[in-house]
Amino acid sequence: MSFSFLITGGAGFIGSNFIRYVQNKAPNLKIFNLDSLTYAGSFQNLQNLSNPKNHHFVKGDICNQDLVESILEEQEINTIVHFAAESHVDRSLQGPDAFIKTNILGTFSLLEAARKVWLGKKDFDRNEVRFHHISTDEVYGSLAPDEPAFKETTPYAPNSPYAATKASSDHLVRSYAHSFGLPITISNCSNNYGPYQFPEKLIPLMILNALTGNQLPIYGDGMQIRDWLYVDDHCDAIWTILNKGKVGESYNIGGGNQPPNIKIVKTICQILDKKDLPSGSAPHEQLITYVKDRPGHDRRYAMNISKIKNELGWEPKYDLESGLSTTVDWYLNNLDWLNAIIQEKDYENWVDLNYQQRGKA
Repeated sequence: MSFSFLITGGAGFIGSNFIRYVQNKAPNLKIFNLDSLTYAGSFQNLQNLSNPKNHHFVKGDICNQDLVESILEEQEINTIVHFAAESHVDRSLQGPDAFIKTNILGTFSLLEAARKVWLGKKDFDRNEVRFHHISTDEVYGSLAPDEPAFKETTPYAPNSPYAATKASSDHLVRSYAHSFGLPITISNCSNNYGPYQFPEKLIPLMILNALTGNQLPIYGDGMQIRDWLYVDDHCDAIWTILNKGKVGESYNIGGGNQPPNIKIVKTICQILDKKDLPSGSAPHEQLITYVKDRPGHDRRYAMNISKIKNELGWEPKYDLESGLSTTVDWYLNNLDWLNAIIQEKDYENWVDLNYQQRGKA
């Protein structure tokens, strides 16, 4: 099968990493990258691609169905990989409307475009096209300490506006497969980390604050448990699903580890303590401070990845220690990128606002 990709949200964290991954795997593949360049998307994430001639950027909104249809038709797209989403829980608590628009209506727009363009062809062959939808483990809700890890059959129970909109988009994608025969796959991933992650998320925020000698804010008691997935492993899993996955199926993707958040932060501190840094803040654990917990904060996530492992032969290559060490090194070696993102997105002011809302300032 000869791929021609439309990647939505390809200027964001995971999307830009996936573009790099695909260009290494298939250098001759044509990639059309549709991104509206909201706060988390940036051209800074697309610098130094290995094959820029085969990467075509289109600035636009996934809710613009006419635009999506024209791309699918004119560029003969046969694979959509749908990353574009509002994805930060804190932001969904402050302003859910953007999440409704992008995550639900945007996904609907893409599905409608694919239905009209692909299924409308007289010679339509469902084996020649694919709509792959990227989702999250948060659609499953929160686990008690003694509950088994999330499986693909776990009932949905989203607890935040972000999770609810992703659950809705998952259901929409499945409905288009059942109702119209659209060839789809879905992957639900755990918490990603690695290069090019916007510094509002836990791991890059801790690295950024530690480098500047600022406090490391931890929600509540820091004992919230997450499954942590290095972004390159996630990209490898998506590529595996596109090439080996069964149409109509969902696959959980996880990193195979569930440490509490406080352990993540302390591990980052220990990695940074071994570096020759100008901040003079070592030991960096002294910067840790506890702030008021997030409303409705899910206590525990854990992913059962036996399906993708047993059926498709995928499993993560990075353990937590190697992934965090690689991530810290990347940020230390890419301070120009970090500074450019902070200036471009006025990130510092947004962080200060959140500290005040958490009752810290």
